[in-house]
Amino acid sequence: MNLKGTKFQLKVWNYLKKIPKGKVKTYLDVAKAIRQPRAFRAVANAVGKNPYPPKIPCHRVIRSDGTLGGYSGKGGISKKRQLLKSEKVFIK
Repeated sequence: MNLKGTKFQLKVWNYLKKIPKGKVKTYLDVAKAIRQPRAFRAVANAVGKNPYPPKIPCHRVIRSDGTLGGYSGKGGISKKRQLLKSEKVFIK
């Protein structure tokens, strides 16, 4: 998989690949993990531009309030909910 994106996007996407199946992180968690804790909105934008959902598991990133947030992959939010449910993760 030869990813093309900005340096920031690549950093985010590479981190997403490390989120284990059955676990979720918030956009803020991801921002902190890549050592840019104030960049959670930029993380959300990078997640939204993920070129390979669900191979790069952006469905495992949710909002800090515990809700799903968005999903740019085919099928939108209902697909994100379905992917998480298949991993035994149940979100509000």
